[in-house]
Amino acid sequence: MSGTLNKVMLIGHLGDEVKMHYFEGGNCIGRFPIATNESYTNRQTGEKVTTTEWHNIVVRNKAAEICEKYLSKGDKIYVEGRLKTRQWQGEDGQTRYSTEIQVQDFTFLTPKEGGMPNQGSGAQASTTQGQQRNQPERPADTRPVQQEEEDDLPF
Repeated sequence: MSGTLNKVMLIGHLGDEVKMHYFEGGNCIGRFPIATNESYTNRQTGEKVTTTEWHNIVVRNKAAEICEKYLSKGDKIYVEGRLKTRQWQGEDGQTRYSTEIQVQDFTFLTPKEGGMPNQGSGAQASTTQGQQRNQPERPADTRPVQQEEEDDLPF
């Protein structure tokens, strides 16, 4: 197989509020951390161990505005996107790196009472080839949204 794939799917809780950055021309970026947990039982001690991994999330334009409006620290969210590593020079002259998830799709999983349209059941936004679009809202669940494809297969 000669192709490559850069795809990340996470379900986690926001570790902080969405931080917005606005640019000339009307574009904006929202950034927030997501925590995911892994639990297992230590075979030697029988103790349950939980580890937390933190992920830097980046959403753009309309999707960023939706996240800022409806998400709060602690909310559960499903995000799907690509890994992107940024590099910059720190004040001390050292080269710094940061790995982020550039969001392409997301679904809110924490129901909001009266805060969101359509009885506050859920929201989703997608980005396709760099363009943001709002999709109809649907009930929150943990299954990713699948686009139906037309084909001529009989099954």
